[in-house]
Amino acid sequence: MNKLVIAVALAGALASAPSAFAQVYPSRPVTMVVPFPAAGPADVLARILGERMRVSLGQPVIVDNVAGAAGSIAVGRVARAAPDGYTLILGNLGTHVVNGAIYALQYDLVKDFEPVSPLPSNHQLLIANNVAPAKDLKDLIAWVRTNGDKVTVGNAGPGSPSHLTAVYFQNTIAARFQLVPYRGTPQVLQDLLAGQIDLVFDQASSSLPQVRGGKLKTYGVTAKARLASAPEIPTMDEAGLPGFYASIWFGLWVPKDTPRSVVARLNSAVVDALADPTVRARLADLGSDLPPREQQTPEALGALQKAEIEKWWPIIKAANIKGE
Repeated sequence: MNKLVIAVALAGALASAPSAFAQVYPSRPVTMVVPFPAAGPADVLARILGERMRVSLGQPVIVDNVAGAAGSIAVGRVARAAPDGYTLILGNLGTHVVNGAIYALQYDLVKDFEPVSPLPSNHQLLIANNVAPAKDLKDLIAWVRTNGDKVTVGNAGPGSPSHLTAVYFQNTIAARFQLVPYRGTPQVLQDLLAGQIDLVFDQASSSLPQVRGGKLKTYGVTAKARLASAPEIPTMDEAGLPGFYASIWFGLWVPKDTPRSVVARLNSAVVDALADPTVRARLADLGSDLPPREQQTPEALGALQKAEIEKWWPIIKAANIKGE
Protein backbone atom coordinates (compact mmCIF):
# COMPACT_ATOMS: atom_id res chain seq x y z
CA MET A 1 0.00 0.00 0.00
CA ASN A 2 1.58 3.30 -1.05
CA LYS A 3 1.83 6.38 1.18
CA LEU A 4 -0.95 8.24 -0.63
CA VAL A 5 -3.44 5.43 -0.02
CA ILE A 6 -2.44 5.25 3.65
CA ALA A 7 -2.84 9.01 4.03
CA VAL A 8 -6.27 8.99 2.44
CA ALA A 9 -7.38 6.09 4.61
CA LEU A 10 -6.10 7.79 7.77
CA ALA A 11 -7.84 11.07 6.88
CA GLY A 12 -11.09 9.22 6.32
CA ALA A 13 -10.79 7.45 9.64
CA LEU A 14 -10.15 10.70 11.51
CA ALA A 15 -13.04 12.45 9.78
CA SER A 16 -15.44 9.71 10.75
CA ALA A 17 -14.20 9.44 14.35
CA PRO A 18 -16.62 11.96 15.90
CA SER A 19 -19.66 10.37 14.28
CA ALA A 20 -18.42 6.91 15.18
CA PHE A 21 -17.96 8.03 18.79
CA ALA A 22 -21.48 9.43 18.86
CA GLN A 23 -22.90 6.20 17.50
CA VAL A 24 -21.37 4.10 20.25
CA TYR A 25 -21.96 6.56 23.09
CA PRO A 26 -22.72 5.53 25.73
CA SER A 27 -21.07 2.14 25.81
CA ARG A 28 -20.87 1.95 29.61
CA PRO A 29 -22.65 3.39 32.66
CA VAL A 30 -22.90 7.16 33.03
CA THR A 31 -22.26 8.81 36.41
CA MET A 32 -24.42 11.72 37.53
CA VAL A 33 -22.66 13.51 40.38
CA VAL A 34 -24.95 15.17 42.92
CA PRO A 35 -23.21 17.78 45.11
CA PHE A 36 -25.47 17.17 48.10
CA PRO A 37 -26.27 14.31 50.50
CA ALA A 38 -28.65 11.47 49.69
CA ALA A 39 -32.39 11.97 50.24
CA GLY A 40 -32.28 15.74 49.66
CA PRO A 41 -34.16 17.53 46.83
CA ALA A 42 -31.23 17.31 44.38
CA ASP A 43 -30.70 13.62 45.08
CA VAL A 44 -34.39 12.81 44.64
CA LEU A 45 -34.46 14.69 41.35
CA ALA A 46 -31.32 12.94 40.11
CA ARG A 47 -32.71 9.49 40.85
CA ILE A 48 -36.05 10.21 39.18
CA LEU A 49 -34.29 11.52 36.06
CA GLY A 50 -31.55 8.90 36.04
CA GLU A 51 -34.04 6.07 36.16
CA ARG A 52 -35.80 7.34 33.03
CA MET A 53 -32.63 8.48 31.20
CA ARG A 54 -31.38 4.89 31.43
CA VAL A 55 -34.16 3.90 29.02
CA SER A 56 -33.10 6.47 26.41
CA LEU A 57 -29.36 5.95 26.79
CA GLY A 58 -29.44 2.17 27.04
CA GLN A 59 -26.99 2.33 29.95
CA PRO A 60 -27.39 2.74 33.73
CA VAL A 61 -27.13 6.25 35.17
CA ILE A 62 -25.35 5.97 38.50
CA VAL A 63 -26.02 8.71 41.07
CA ASP A 64 -22.89 9.62 43.04
CA ASN A 65 -23.45 11.88 46.08
CA VAL A 66 -20.39 14.04 46.76
CA ALA A 67 -21.33 16.53 49.47
CA GLY A 68 -19.21 19.24 51.06
CA ALA A 69 -18.23 22.92 50.74
CA ALA A 70 -21.69 23.91 49.48
CA GLY A 71 -21.30 21.59 46.51
CA SER A 72 -17.99 23.01 45.28
CA ILE A 73 -16.08 19.76 45.91
CA ALA A 74 -18.35 17.83 43.56
CA VAL A 75 -18.46 20.55 40.91
CA GLY A 76 -14.66 20.85 40.97
CA ARG A 77 -14.32 17.11 40.50
CA VAL A 78 -16.52 17.16 37.42
CA ALA A 79 -14.67 20.19 36.02
CA ARG A 80 -11.52 18.05 36.04
CA ALA A 81 -13.20 14.92 34.66
CA ALA A 82 -12.64 13.62 31.14
CA PRO A 83 -14.90 15.40 28.61
CA ASP A 84 -16.37 12.16 27.30
CA GLY A 85 -19.96 12.35 28.53
CA TYR A 86 -19.56 9.75 31.24
CA THR A 87 -19.44 12.23 34.14
CA LEU A 88 -22.29 14.71 34.59
CA ILE A 89 -23.01 17.22 37.33
CA LEU A 90 -26.52 18.00 38.52
CA GLY A 91 -26.17 21.52 39.85
CA ASN A 92 -28.43 24.35 40.91
CA LEU A 93 -28.62 28.04 41.70
CA GLY A 94 -26.26 27.54 44.63
CA THR A 95 -23.55 25.48 42.96
CA HIS A 96 -23.50 27.24 39.60
CA VAL A 97 -24.24 30.85 40.56
CA VAL A 98 -23.96 31.64 44.28
CA ASN A 99 -20.71 29.78 44.95
CA GLY A 100 -18.91 31.93 42.39
CA ALA A 101 -19.66 35.01 44.47
CA ILE A 102 -18.90 33.69 47.95
CA TYR A 103 -15.97 31.29 47.40
CA ALA A 104 -12.57 31.47 45.71
CA LEU A 105 -13.20 28.54 43.37
CA GLN A 106 -10.50 26.60 41.55
CA TYR A 107 -12.67 26.40 38.43
CA ASP A 108 -14.80 28.73 36.33
CA LEU A 109 -18.53 28.15 36.72
CA VAL A 110 -19.22 29.07 33.11
CA LYS A 111 -16.07 28.43 31.07
CA ASP A 112 -15.25 25.00 32.52
CA PHE A 113 -18.61 23.41 31.69
CA GLU A 114 -20.94 22.68 28.81
CA PRO A 115 -24.65 23.09 29.62
CA VAL A 116 -26.92 20.16 28.77
CA SER A 117 -30.40 21.23 29.85
CA PRO A 118 -32.36 23.11 32.49
CA LEU A 119 -34.15 20.83 34.94
CA PRO A 120 -37.21 21.38 37.15
CA SER A 121 -37.26 24.25 39.63
CA ASN A 122 -38.43 24.38 43.22
CA HIS A 123 -40.01 27.71 44.03
CA GLN A 124 -40.08 29.10 47.54
CA LEU A 125 -42.92 29.92 49.88
CA LEU A 126 -42.82 32.82 52.31
CA ILE A 127 -44.06 31.05 55.42
CA ALA A 128 -44.76 32.05 59.00
CA ASN A 129 -45.89 30.46 62.21
CA ASN A 130 -49.56 30.71 63.02
CA VAL A 131 -49.15 33.47 65.59
CA ALA A 132 -47.85 35.94 62.99
CA PRO A 133 -50.27 38.91 63.10
CA ALA A 134 -50.39 39.71 59.38
CA LYS A 135 -53.37 38.36 57.42
CA ASP A 136 -51.84 38.80 53.96
CA LEU A 137 -48.62 39.89 52.27
CA LYS A 138 -49.44 43.60 52.29
CA ASP A 139 -50.15 43.45 56.02
CA LEU A 140 -46.96 41.50 56.54
CA ILE A 141 -44.81 44.05 54.72
CA ALA A 142 -46.35 46.85 56.79
CA TRP A 143 -45.73 44.87 59.98
CA VAL A 144 -42.10 44.18 59.04
CA ARG A 145 -41.47 47.84 58.23
CA THR A 146 -42.88 48.87 61.60
CA ASN A 147 -41.21 46.16 63.70
CA GLY A 148 -38.09 45.37 61.68
CA ASP A 149 -35.71 45.31 64.63
CA LYS A 150 -37.86 42.66 66.31
CA VAL A 151 -38.76 40.54 63.26
CA THR A 152 -36.69 37.37 62.84
CA VAL A 153 -36.28 35.59 59.51
CA GLY A 154 -34.52 32.25 59.58
CA ASN A 155 -32.35 30.74 56.87
CA ALA A 156 -30.40 27.55 56.21
CA GLY A 157 -27.00 29.23 56.47
CA PRO A 158 -24.88 31.89 54.73
CA GLY A 159 -25.36 31.84 50.97
CA SER A 160 -28.27 29.40 51.09
CA PRO A 161 -31.28 30.14 48.86
CA SER A 162 -33.37 30.98 51.93
CA HIS A 163 -30.70 33.48 52.99
CA LEU A 164 -30.42 35.10 49.57
CA THR A 165 -34.18 35.41 49.15
CA ALA A 166 -34.50 37.01 52.59
CA VAL A 167 -31.86 39.60 51.64
CA TYR A 168 -33.64 40.14 48.33
CA PHE A 169 -36.88 40.66 50.29
CA GLN A 170 -35.18 43.24 52.52
CA ASN A 171 -33.94 45.16 49.50
CA THR A 172 -37.27 44.97 47.68
CA ILE A 173 -39.44 46.25 50.54
CA ALA A 174 -36.77 48.69 51.80
CA ALA A 175 -36.81 47.32 55.33
CA ARG A 176 -34.39 45.61 57.67
CA PHE A 177 -34.99 42.68 59.99
CA GLN A 178 -32.93 40.12 61.87
CA LEU A 179 -31.45 37.36 59.70
CA VAL A 180 -31.05 34.20 61.77
CA PRO A 181 -28.76 31.53 60.28
CA TYR A 182 -29.12 27.81 60.98
CA ARG A 183 -27.14 24.79 59.84
CA GLY A 184 -29.95 23.44 57.69
CA THR A 185 -33.60 23.66 56.70
CA PRO A 186 -34.92 21.10 59.23
CA GLN A 187 -33.63 23.19 62.12
CA VAL A 188 -35.15 26.35 60.64
CA LEU A 189 -38.58 24.78 60.27
CA GLN A 190 -38.41 23.29 63.76
CA ASP A 191 -37.87 26.72 65.32
CA LEU A 192 -40.49 28.30 63.06
CA LEU A 193 -43.06 25.76 64.22
CA ALA A 194 -42.02 26.39 67.83
CA GLY A 195 -42.46 30.13 67.42
CA GLN A 196 -38.77 30.93 67.96
CA ILE A 197 -38.57 32.83 64.66
CA ASP A 198 -41.20 34.67 62.62
CA LEU A 199 -40.62 34.00 58.94
CA VAL A 200 -38.76 31.76 56.47
CA PHE A 201 -38.43 31.48 52.72
CA ASP A 202 -38.46 27.74 52.08
CA GLN A 203 -38.77 25.35 49.15
CA ALA A 204 -42.39 24.45 48.53
CA SER A 205 -41.45 20.77 48.36
CA SER A 206 -40.39 20.77 52.03
CA SER A 207 -42.86 23.19 53.65
CA LEU A 208 -46.05 22.61 51.68
CA PRO A 209 -47.12 19.62 53.82
CA GLN A 210 -46.89 21.79 56.96
CA VAL A 211 -48.92 24.54 55.30
CA ARG A 212 -51.60 22.13 54.14
CA GLY A 213 -51.68 20.57 57.60
CA GLY A 214 -52.46 23.95 59.14
CA LYS A 215 -49.22 24.08 61.14
CA LEU A 216 -47.80 27.02 59.16
CA LYS A 217 -49.26 29.72 56.96
CA THR A 218 -47.95 31.16 53.73
CA TYR A 219 -48.14 34.61 52.16
CA GLY A 220 -47.18 33.65 48.61
CA VAL A 221 -44.95 31.68 46.27
CA THR A 222 -41.92 33.27 44.59
CA ALA A 223 -42.91 32.07 41.09
CA LYS A 224 -44.37 33.84 38.07
CA ALA A 225 -47.38 31.51 38.10
CA ARG A 226 -49.18 29.54 40.78
CA LEU A 227 -47.89 26.07 41.51
CA ALA A 228 -49.80 23.30 39.79
CA SER A 229 -49.49 21.30 43.02
CA ALA A 230 -50.85 24.19 45.14
CA PRO A 231 -53.04 26.47 43.01
CA GLU A 232 -54.66 27.92 46.12
CA ILE A 233 -51.45 29.80 47.04
CA PRO A 234 -51.09 33.19 45.31
CA THR A 235 -47.87 34.36 43.70
CA MET A 236 -45.99 37.21 45.34
CA ASP A 237 -47.07 39.26 42.31
CA GLU A 238 -50.73 38.61 43.04
CA ALA A 239 -50.29 39.12 46.78
CA GLY A 240 -48.87 42.61 46.36
CA LEU A 241 -45.14 42.43 45.58
CA PRO A 242 -44.77 42.66 41.79
CA GLY A 243 -41.70 41.12 40.17
CA PHE A 244 -40.51 39.23 43.25
CA TYR A 245 -39.26 35.97 41.76
CA ALA A 246 -36.77 33.54 43.28
CA SER A 247 -36.56 29.90 42.32
CA ILE A 248 -34.12 27.14 43.21
CA TRP A 249 -33.57 25.89 39.70
CA PHE A 250 -31.54 22.86 38.69
CA GLY A 251 -29.51 22.06 35.59
CA LEU A 252 -27.28 19.41 34.07
CA TRP A 253 -23.72 20.11 32.90
CA VAL A 254 -20.72 18.18 31.53
CA PRO A 255 -17.04 19.18 31.44
CA LYS A 256 -15.97 21.68 28.77
CA ASP A 257 -14.90 20.25 25.40
CA THR A 258 -17.39 17.39 25.62
CA PRO A 259 -18.32 16.62 21.97
CA ARG A 260 -21.48 18.36 20.78
CA SER A 261 -22.90 15.05 19.61
CA VAL A 262 -22.62 13.69 23.15
CA VAL A 263 -24.22 16.81 24.65
CA ALA A 264 -27.06 16.40 22.15
CA ARG A 265 -27.48 12.74 23.11
CA LEU A 266 -27.69 13.61 26.80
CA ASN A 267 -30.06 16.49 26.11
CA SER A 268 -32.34 14.15 24.18
CA ALA A 269 -32.40 11.76 27.13
CA VAL A 270 -33.35 14.60 29.49
CA VAL A 271 -36.11 15.78 27.15
CA ASP A 272 -37.48 12.24 26.95
CA ALA A 273 -37.42 11.95 30.74
CA LEU A 274 -39.23 15.26 31.31
CA ALA A 275 -41.89 14.24 28.80
CA ASP A 276 -42.59 10.93 30.51
CA PRO A 277 -46.00 11.01 32.26
CA THR A 278 -44.73 9.03 35.27
CA VAL A 279 -41.76 11.35 35.75
CA ARG A 280 -43.96 14.43 35.39
CA ALA A 281 -46.42 13.11 37.97
CA ARG A 282 -43.65 12.34 40.46
CA LEU A 283 -42.12 15.79 40.03
CA ALA A 284 -45.52 17.49 40.33
CA ASP A 285 -46.08 15.71 43.63
CA LEU A 286 -42.85 17.31 44.87
CA GLY A 287 -44.04 20.78 43.87
CA SER A 288 -41.48 21.03 41.07
CA ASP A 289 -42.00 23.32 38.09
CA LEU A 290 -40.86 21.80 34.78
CA PRO A 291 -39.24 24.03 32.13
CA PRO A 292 -41.30 24.33 28.93
CA ARG A 293 -40.19 22.01 26.12
CA GLU A 294 -38.74 24.88 24.06
CA GLN A 295 -36.49 25.82 26.99
CA GLN A 296 -35.07 22.33 27.50
CA THR A 297 -31.91 23.16 25.55
CA PRO A 298 -28.22 23.74 26.32
CA GLU A 299 -28.60 27.33 25.14
CA ALA A 300 -31.47 27.98 27.52
CA LEU A 301 -29.49 26.70 30.51
CA GLY A 302 -26.50 28.83 29.53
CA ALA A 303 -28.71 31.92 29.25
CA LEU A 304 -30.42 31.18 32.58
CA GLN A 305 -27.11 30.81 34.40
CA LYS A 306 -25.80 34.07 32.94
CA ALA A 307 -28.97 35.97 33.85
CA GLU A 308 -28.94 34.61 37.41
CA ILE A 309 -25.28 35.57 37.88
CA GLU A 310 -26.14 39.10 36.78
CA LYS A 311 -29.09 39.18 39.21
CA TRP A 312 -27.63 37.56 42.33
CA TRP A 313 -23.94 38.47 42.41
CA PRO A 314 -24.55 42.20 43.05
CA ILE A 315 -27.03 41.32 45.83
CA ILE A 316 -24.57 38.87 47.42
CA LYS A 317 -21.63 41.26 47.24
CA ALA A 318 -23.60 44.26 48.49
CA ALA A 319 -24.70 42.20 51.51
CA ASN A 320 -21.10 40.98 52.00
CA ILE A 321 -22.24 37.36 52.18
CA LYS A 322 -19.34 34.95 52.65
CA GLY A 323 -19.21 31.16 52.58
CA GLU A 324 -18.47 29.26 55.75
